[in-house]
Amino acid sequence: MKKTLMFMVVLCGLLILSLVACSNAEEANVDQEKTNTEEEGKEVSESEQDQERILTIAIPNDIYSFDIHDHNQIDTEAVHINIFSYLLTRQTDMEVEPDLLESYEPVDDVTWAMSLKEGITFHNGDPLTAEDVKFTLERVANDDTLQEHGRLKVIKEVKILNDYEFEIITDGAQPTLMNLLSRIGSGILPKNYIEENGWDHFLSNPIGTGPFKFVEWRRDDRIILEPYENYFEGRVQGIDQVVFRVIPEVSTRINELLTGGVDIVTDLTPDDMQRINAQEGVSAVSAPSQRVGFLGLHHGEEHPTSDPKVREAIELAIDNEAITKQILLGEATPTRTRITPGNFGAHPRLYNTYLYDPNRAKQLLEEAGYGDGLELTLTLADNHYLKANEINEVIASMLAQVGIDVNIQFVDWSRFLELRNAGDYGQMYFAVYGNSIFDSSIGLQEFASNVGWDRASYRNEEVTELWEQALNNMNFDEREEQYQRIQEIVAEERPKIYLYHQNEVYGVSDDVIFTPRTDSMLVIKDMRMQ
Repeated sequence: MKKTLMFMVVLCGLLILSLVACSNAEEANVDQEKTNTEEEGKEVSESEQDQERILTIAIPNDIYSFDIHDHNQIDTEAVHINIFSYLLTRQTDMEVEPDLLESYEPVDDVTWAMSLKEGITFHNGDPLTAEDVKFTLERVANDDTLQEHGRLKVIKEVKILNDYEFEIITDGAQPTLMNLLSRIGSGILPKNYIEENGWDHFLSNPIGTGPFKFVEWRRDDRIILEPYENYFEGRVQGIDQVVFRVIPEVSTRINELLTGGVDIVTDLTPDDMQRINAQEGVSAVSAPSQRVGFLGLHHGEEHPTSDPKVREAIELAIDNEAITKQILLGEATPTRTRITPGNFGAHPRLYNTYLYDPNRAKQLLEEAGYGDGLELTLTLADNHYLKANEINEVIASMLAQVGIDVNIQFVDWSRFLELRNAGDYGQMYFAVYGNSIFDSSIGLQEFASNVGWDRASYRNEEVTELWEQALNNMNFDEREEQYQRIQEIVAEERPKIYLYHQNEVYGVSDDVIFTPRTDSMLVIKDMRMQ
């Protein structure tokens, strides 16, 4: 009996020990599984963190060069603006704010006192000083072979006061100086780096003070940039590399967006928006640009368009609203002026309006002696501007309905420039112009200079006088009135018939936060990858 009892006790003890052991083993397994899961999660998290966030943007054309003073191409500046900083810059609302400058104020009508922010460095580590500002601005102001010279030649001297303070002295009062200093011509170059290494080295290995530094340029293929760690506003977060891919064909750019090959696509047509918006994960966005489409008309006596009644008939025969709605699908606004909202001197009564009266157009042609019809030549750069071929074919059809037979002459871009500049385009040419400094002076200059005479035999003494007065007028209210009066004269005399103000259309991945800008710049530091 005792033996039996003892056996039972031992057996129970063994069972208890076995249960405890099993329980401990199960807990150990659970803890081990939990540890393994946590480590795997940690590895995944670290892997995700280590993955480079590359922002890829498809652009239609390669950049012209890395000489920021020797081009006037929007596509090129849209890349440059990320490498080079300006003295002043335009924010997303197009207001001018300091960039490299700490402060600036007028001393008198021809002198501005300015000071740089301290601690700014170029991408090679060299400090930014007033010497770099003087080197940059006087280079473009004095070298008449540079394309930016015509704008910045108003700068007579940059006078250095110390490492960070300087004065800009201009040739007469220059009310547009702040506009000029907020665009590519005032992107500051590294004096010592260029003098030590030479221009060829700089153009192959450019450095600036901007938020991104140059990595590689494969011509006609891609430009690669990386964030500058010591950028004076702080390293750009959320983007490890930017790739601008050169993809000329619109359809190819869109396919790359839809398949995830690129994140942003520029220079699209309104027709592309529906296709993009129909696909999940991407969307089409647009914003007003600075671009205005127009017809240039010849005023030479040997041309029928020298008659103001013929020019008026041409404008009255064109239905601007039909062009903006049916061809540009609402991504444009009718206008009778090149100076659009946001530009100094814009004329509100000439924007978002148009004249369309085909019956009156026929009557005017009858009065001008062309009741039996009229034949005109219209020259166009073939497929150069957005939907330009289609737009001009529609214009020709509209003019035919009032008795004007239009012969459209399609030429390549270089030939178009030759014909336009020499005034040999026939009676009309079509073009789309922008305005990089957001001031009427650029948009109206042609009508007050020899350019207007050379291209269209157009000259008006009142326009010339008003433009010259406004050019140096520091009374901004008077200056605005002067520019608006010029626009009224141009609208009446029609050296150009303005048609529409064009929107820019982009395709964007939903993984990117991107807001289009009116100046068409691609400012990467304002973008985010999600």
